Amino acid sequence: MKLTDFKVMTFDVVGTLIDFETGVLEAIRSLGGPKAAAATDYEIFEPYLRGRDKFYGRSSFAFRDVYMSIAEETGFDSSEAVANAFQLSVLRWPAFADSAAALARLRKNFRLVAMTNADRTAFTAYEHTLGRPFHDAVTCDETGYAKPAPEFFAFNKGRQSAFGYKQSEILHVAQSQHHDIGVARDLGYTTCWIQRRAGQDGFGASPIPKVVTTPDFHFTTLKELADAVDAELAEQRYGAAA
Repeated sequence: MKLTDFKVMTFDVVGTLIDFETGVLEAIRSLGGPKAAAATDYEIFEPYLRGRDKFYGRSSFAFRDVYMSIAEETGFDSSEAVANAFQLSVLRWPAFADSAAALARLRKNFRLVAMTNADRTAFTAYEHTLGRPFHDAVTCDETGYAKPAPEFFAFNKGRQSAFGYKQSEILHVAQSQHHDIGVARDLGYTTCWIQRRAGQDGFGASPIPKVVTTPDFHFTTLKELADAVDAELAEQRYGAAA
Protein backbone atom coordinates (compact mmCIF):
# COMPACT_ATOMS: atom_id res chain seq x y z
CA MET A 1 0.00 0.00 0.00
CA LYS A 2 1.27 3.45 -0.96
CA LEU A 3 0.08 6.92 -0.03
CA THR A 4 -0.20 7.76 -3.70
CA ASP A 5 -2.72 4.93 -4.17
CA PHE A 6 -5.37 7.25 -2.70
CA LYS A 7 -7.31 10.06 -4.35
CA VAL A 8 -8.86 11.68 -1.26
CA MET A 9 -7.39 12.62 2.11
CA THR A 10 -9.91 13.37 4.85
CA PHE A 11 -8.62 15.29 7.85
CA ASP A 12 -9.57 15.71 11.42
CA VAL A 13 -9.02 19.43 12.03
CA VAL A 14 -8.87 20.26 15.74
CA GLY A 15 -5.87 18.47 17.21
CA THR A 16 -4.45 17.37 13.87
CA LEU A 17 -4.17 20.68 12.02
CA ILE A 18 -5.20 23.19 14.69
CA ASP A 19 -3.20 23.16 17.95
CA PHE A 20 -6.14 23.36 20.34
CA GLU A 21 -4.07 22.26 23.33
CA THR A 22 -1.87 25.34 23.02
CA GLY A 23 -4.98 27.45 22.44
CA VAL A 24 -6.70 26.15 25.58
CA LEU A 25 -3.61 26.47 27.77
CA GLU A 26 -2.75 29.99 26.65
CA ALA A 27 -6.32 31.26 26.98
CA ILE A 28 -6.92 29.81 30.43
CA ARG A 29 -3.57 30.96 31.79
CA SER A 30 -4.00 34.48 30.44
CA LEU A 31 -7.66 34.86 31.42
CA GLY A 32 -8.19 32.75 34.52
CA GLY A 33 -6.21 34.71 37.11
CA PRO A 34 -3.06 33.90 39.15
CA LYS A 35 -4.10 30.35 40.02
CA ALA A 36 -4.73 29.54 36.35
CA ALA A 37 -1.45 31.16 35.30
CA ALA A 38 0.44 28.82 37.66
CA ALA A 39 -1.48 25.66 36.73
CA THR A 40 0.27 22.75 35.02
CA ASP A 41 -0.92 21.38 31.70
CA TYR A 42 -2.72 18.49 33.34
CA GLU A 43 -4.29 20.69 36.02
CA ILE A 44 -5.97 22.39 33.05
CA PHE A 45 -6.50 19.45 30.70
CA GLU A 46 -8.22 17.16 33.21
CA PRO A 47 -11.04 19.59 34.14
CA TYR A 48 -11.19 20.69 30.48
CA LEU A 49 -11.96 17.13 29.39
CA ARG A 50 -14.66 16.81 32.04
CA GLY A 51 -16.13 20.17 31.08
CA ARG A 52 -16.17 19.36 27.38
CA ASP A 53 -17.77 16.01 28.12
CA LYS A 54 -20.57 17.79 30.01
CA PHE A 55 -21.01 20.50 27.38
CA TYR A 56 -20.46 18.76 24.06
CA GLY A 57 -22.46 21.16 21.95
CA ARG A 58 -21.42 23.33 19.01
CA SER A 59 -17.93 24.66 19.65
CA SER A 60 -18.73 28.27 18.78
CA PHE A 61 -21.30 28.30 21.64
CA ALA A 62 -20.46 25.58 24.17
CA PHE A 63 -17.03 26.71 25.31
CA ARG A 64 -18.36 29.45 27.56
CA ASP A 65 -20.01 26.70 29.62
CA VAL A 66 -16.91 24.52 29.34
CA TYR A 67 -14.84 27.31 30.87
CA MET A 68 -17.35 27.89 33.68
CA SER A 69 -17.18 24.17 34.49
CA ILE A 70 -13.38 24.36 34.61
CA ALA A 71 -13.46 27.47 36.80
CA GLU A 72 -15.96 25.99 39.27
CA GLU A 73 -13.79 22.90 39.66
CA THR A 74 -10.43 24.66 39.93
CA GLY A 75 -11.10 28.04 41.47
CA PHE A 76 -10.01 29.97 38.38
CA ASP A 77 -11.67 33.34 37.68
CA SER A 78 -15.32 32.55 37.01
CA SER A 79 -16.54 35.97 35.88
CA GLU A 80 -18.90 36.24 32.93
CA ALA A 81 -16.40 38.42 31.05
CA VAL A 82 -13.66 35.79 31.32
CA ALA A 83 -15.99 32.97 30.22
CA ASN A 84 -17.07 35.00 27.19
CA ALA A 85 -13.45 35.83 26.33
CA PHE A 86 -12.55 32.14 26.51
CA GLN A 87 -15.39 31.37 24.11
CA LEU A 88 -14.05 33.88 21.60
CA SER A 89 -10.53 32.50 21.96
CA VAL A 90 -11.72 29.19 20.48
CA LEU A 91 -11.98 30.86 17.07
CA ARG A 92 -8.36 31.98 17.32
CA TRP A 93 -6.70 28.67 18.16
CA PRO A 94 -3.41 28.50 16.21
CA ALA A 95 -2.44 26.06 13.49
CA PHE A 96 0.49 23.75 14.05
CA ALA A 97 3.58 25.26 12.47
CA ASP A 98 3.65 22.71 9.63
CA SER A 99 -0.08 22.48 8.86
CA ALA A 100 -0.66 25.16 6.22
CA ALA A 101 2.45 24.42 4.15
CA ALA A 102 1.93 20.64 4.27
CA LEU A 103 -1.73 20.96 3.24
CA ALA A 104 -0.77 23.20 0.32
CA ARG A 105 1.66 20.52 -0.87
CA LEU A 106 -0.86 17.69 -0.45
CA ARG A 107 -3.57 19.63 -2.27
CA LYS A 108 -1.53 19.36 -5.48
CA ASN A 109 -2.13 15.61 -5.61
CA PHE A 110 -5.24 14.84 -3.54
CA ARG A 111 -8.79 15.98 -2.93
CA LEU A 112 -8.64 17.38 0.64
CA VAL A 113 -11.74 17.05 2.82
CA ALA A 114 -12.12 18.35 6.38
CA MET A 115 -14.01 16.08 8.82
CA THR A 116 -14.41 18.05 12.02
CA ASN A 117 -16.41 18.06 15.23
CA ALA A 118 -16.18 21.84 15.08
CA ASP A 119 -19.33 23.56 13.88
CA ARG A 120 -19.42 25.47 10.62
CA THR A 121 -18.74 28.82 12.31
CA ALA A 122 -15.60 27.60 14.09
CA PHE A 123 -14.44 25.64 11.05
CA THR A 124 -14.65 28.76 8.90
CA ALA A 125 -12.17 30.45 11.24
CA TYR A 126 -9.83 27.44 11.21
CA GLU A 127 -9.97 27.10 7.44
CA HIS A 128 -8.93 30.74 7.12
CA THR A 129 -6.04 30.12 9.54
CA LEU A 130 -4.94 27.14 7.43
CA GLY A 131 -5.01 29.04 4.11
CA ARG A 132 -8.31 27.60 2.80
CA PRO A 133 -6.82 24.32 1.53
CA PHE A 134 -9.94 22.12 1.42
CA HIS A 135 -11.98 21.05 -1.57
CA ASP A 136 -14.85 20.00 0.72
CA ALA A 137 -15.73 19.96 4.41
CA VAL A 138 -18.02 18.00 6.71
CA THR A 139 -18.80 19.48 10.14
CA CYS A 140 -21.06 18.48 13.01
CA ASP A 141 -23.64 20.92 11.65
CA GLU A 142 -24.13 18.82 8.51
CA THR A 143 -23.93 15.39 10.10
CA GLY A 144 -25.91 16.00 13.27
CA TYR A 145 -23.35 13.83 15.05
CA ALA A 146 -19.85 14.21 16.48
CA LYS A 147 -17.00 11.77 16.09
CA PRO A 148 -16.49 9.02 17.17
CA ALA A 149 -20.11 8.37 16.19
CA PRO A 150 -20.12 6.00 13.18
CA GLU A 151 -22.89 8.12 11.64
CA PHE A 152 -20.39 10.96 11.12
CA PHE A 153 -18.15 8.71 9.03
CA ALA A 154 -21.13 7.24 7.16
CA PHE A 155 -22.24 10.76 6.22
CA ASN A 156 -18.83 11.55 4.76
CA LYS A 157 -18.65 8.23 2.93
CA GLY A 158 -21.96 8.99 1.24
CA ARG A 159 -20.95 12.56 0.47
CA GLN A 160 -17.69 11.58 -1.18
CA SER A 161 -19.47 8.81 -3.06
CA ALA A 162 -21.73 11.46 -4.55
CA PHE A 163 -18.59 13.09 -5.97
CA GLY A 164 -17.49 9.78 -7.46
CA TYR A 165 -15.00 8.56 -4.84
CA LYS A 166 -15.00 5.07 -3.31
CA GLN A 167 -14.15 4.44 0.34
CA SER A 168 -11.09 2.49 -0.81
CA GLU A 169 -9.79 5.70 -2.40
CA ILE A 170 -9.96 7.65 0.88
CA LEU A 171 -7.16 7.96 3.45
CA HIS A 172 -8.34 9.34 6.79
CA VAL A 173 -5.69 11.46 8.53
CA ALA A 174 -6.07 12.28 12.23
CA GLN A 175 -4.43 12.76 15.59
CA SER A 176 -7.09 11.41 17.96
CA GLN A 177 -7.09 7.70 18.57
CA HIS A 178 -10.42 8.06 20.41
CA HIS A 179 -12.31 10.24 17.94
CA ASP A 180 -10.86 9.03 14.65
CA ILE A 181 -8.27 6.30 14.25
CA GLY A 182 -10.01 3.49 16.11
CA VAL A 183 -13.53 4.01 14.78
CA ALA A 184 -12.38 4.82 11.23
CA ARG A 185 -10.33 1.62 11.09
CA ASP A 186 -13.30 -0.40 12.41
CA LEU A 187 -15.50 1.11 9.69
CA GLY A 188 -13.15 0.09 6.90
CA TYR A 189 -11.26 3.34 6.33
CA THR A 190 -7.54 3.28 5.70
CA THR A 191 -6.00 5.45 8.42
CA CYS A 192 -2.98 7.67 8.92
CA TRP A 193 -2.16 8.61 12.52
CA ILE A 194 -0.46 11.98 13.01
CA GLN A 195 0.90 11.47 16.52
CA ARG A 196 1.17 15.11 17.53
CA ARG A 197 2.07 14.22 21.13
CA ALA A 198 4.93 11.89 20.21
CA GLY A 199 7.54 12.04 22.97
CA GLN A 200 5.06 13.46 25.50
CA ASP A 201 3.28 11.58 28.25
CA GLY A 202 -0.37 10.69 27.93
CA PHE A 203 -3.05 11.92 25.56
CA GLY A 204 -3.20 15.54 26.69
CA ALA A 205 -6.58 17.19 26.10
CA SER A 206 -7.86 14.27 23.98
CA PRO A 207 -9.84 11.44 25.61
CA ILE A 208 -7.88 8.31 26.46
CA PRO A 209 -8.79 5.56 23.97
CA LYS A 210 -9.84 2.13 25.19
CA VAL A 211 -7.10 0.70 22.98
CA VAL A 212 -4.40 2.28 20.83
CA THR A 213 -5.20 1.23 17.27
CA THR A 214 -2.34 0.45 14.90
CA PRO A 215 -2.87 2.68 11.84
CA ASP A 216 -2.00 1.89 8.25
CA PHE A 217 0.38 4.87 8.17
CA HIS A 218 2.02 6.65 11.10
CA PHE A 219 3.81 10.01 11.26
CA THR A 220 4.46 12.52 14.02
CA THR A 221 3.90 15.65 11.92
CA LEU A 222 1.93 16.58 8.82
CA LYS A 223 5.17 17.62 7.16
CA GLU A 224 6.39 14.02 7.43
CA LEU A 225 3.25 12.87 5.61
CA ALA A 226 3.77 15.44 2.82
CA ASP A 227 7.45 14.47 2.59
CA ALA A 228 6.52 10.79 2.25
CA VAL A 229 4.07 11.59 -0.56
CA ASP A 230 6.72 13.63 -2.38
CA ALA A 231 9.24 10.79 -1.97
CA GLU A 232 6.79 8.33 -3.54
CA LEU A 233 6.11 10.68 -6.43
CA ALA A 234 9.83 11.24 -7.01
CA GLU A 235 10.41 7.48 -7.02
CA GLN A 236 7.62 7.02 -9.57
CA ARG A 237 9.10 9.70 -11.81
CA TYR A 238 12.57 8.19 -11.49
CA GLY A 239 11.23 4.73 -12.31
CA ALA A 240 9.37 6.04 -15.34
CA ALA A 241 12.46 7.84 -16.58
CA ALA A 242 14.60 4.74 -16.12
